[in-house]
Parts: sequence; structure tokens; C-alpha cells
Amino acid sequence: MRVEQIDWIAKLEDRHWWFAARRGIVAALVSRMARGQRWKVLDAGCGTGGNAGALAKDHDVLGVDAAEAAIQAARARFPQAQFERAGTNTDTLARVEGRDLVLLMDVLEHIEDDFAFLSGVVARLQPGAHVLITVPADPKLWSAHDEASCHWRRYEEERLRAVWTGLPVEVRLYEALNWRLAPLVRVARRANRRQGRTSGGAGTDMKTPMAPVNALLQAIFAGEGLRLIHELDHRRSPSHKGVSWIAVLRRTTGEGVERSKPADLTPDQHQPSA
Repeated sequence: MRVEQIDWIAKLEDRHWWFAARRGIVAALVSRMARGQRWKVLDAGCGTGGNAGALAKDHDVLGVDAAEAAIQAARARFPQAQFERAGTNTDTLARVEGRDLVLLMDVLEHIEDDFAFLSGVVARLQPGAHVLITVPADPKLWSAHDEASCHWRRYEEERLRAVWTGLPVEVRLYEALNWRLAPLVRVARRANRRQGRTSGGAGTDMKTPMAPVNALLQAIFAGEGLRLIHELDHRRSPSHKGVSWIAVLRRTTGEGVERSKPADLTPDQHQPSA
């Protein structure tokens, strides 16, 4: 993220419906998986710290991010968690070992070689540890928001599945996220593309609506959480089309070998300059 986006998100993260609902869904999933245990959690690409802060009461959480401005904002807002700058993917991977859970919350789309990064995470985890992933879905939703956010891609279902296929992991959950509001998001994205703009601040589509609307949108999105908890370990293919994907992987036995992105993949939608 750019500095102006970090400042904008730090202002929105506590109250905006999307952040608040997703934070609650993730916290509920982690609580169900941990079953009362206090886990060692790495929030890789933690941004301004909202997810790390939400988990820090019940778990030992380290948030890392490449942006010093994000780390400073996270430290000021969530002193109950620990935050460190990790300037490169290698720096982040060096902090994976010994973790019970690695959060990759809208991280993989920022990484050119997402295969190398995820396989590097898995290779450093012990059997029984988990990775929780969210990424933006549906390339047809690509907009100026994605370009301003320095995304390389939005993910089709099979494109994301390919990133972990062949790794020593068990898929506990793979499902659409924010599918209830997806029709509204699609309409808004089409309108913004026609007008050649984004609807929020700092080049994003993020702005907090009026309080009653914000509360309604949060409740609609948050309502997906119960179904996602129910889906844990049912090993079903995704049954909806959403704005994002969410996946939970559990490390199994077997050698974790790092690998690079296959050369024959469809080219990414964008090549960020920063």
C-alpha cells in the first residue's frame, strides 16, 4: 500500500462495515480452530493492525508489514499486539517458524510470485499449523481500486486453488467471502469504471457510509460467518461467487518444498510499479 492509502485505511478500519465484518468472521474462525488454546499467530502483511489487534486478547500475535507507516500506526492503535517491519518477503518468511497460524489477509495479490511465497510459508510450518488466506475474487471486478492498491491480480477459483495444490496441506475451508453483497459491489464497480474513477479516498473504493447503512451492510456481511464456521472440514468446493475468497489450510506431514509460479499461467492483470 502507498502511504496515503495507509493513512486512509487507518481512519476507516475501526468502523467501516467491510473491515469490521471481516475481522469478526476471522476471529470467529480462529476461535473455532484453536478451541481454547493460546496460539502463536503471525499476521503477515498486517497493514494498520486491525486483525492482529482483534486476536491479541486470546493469542500471541506478531504483525509484520513492509510499510513502516503501517507498523507505526498499528503500534499506536493496538499495543496489545507486537508489530515489526519486514521489508521483504524473505524477512516475513523468517518469522513463520514456530507459528500455529499464519494470516495472509489480502496479501497474495500483492506478491508477484504467490506460489513461491505460499510454498515458503508452508515449508516453515510444523504439521498441525494453519494458514488462513483471503484474496480478492473475480477478475471481472478489476478496477482502478486494484491498480491503486498495487494488486497483481484478482483470483478465479482454480487460480487460487493452484497456489496450494501439491503442497503438504489439507484444505479445511475454501469458500466465497462477501457473496451476499457481491451484486451491489459489481454494480458499483461497473459504474466507477464507466466514470473512470474510484468511489472512496486515496484511490480506493473505501469510504464509510452513513451510520444506518454502514450498520446494515456490516450485519449482512457478518452473517456469512456462521455458515463459514459450519463449512470447516466439510471439504466442499465453493458454492457462491463473492467479492473475495477465503481458505483455511492445515499443514500435514511431508516435506515442504518451495516452488516458483509456473511459466504457463495466464499473465497477471497488472504489474505494479510500487
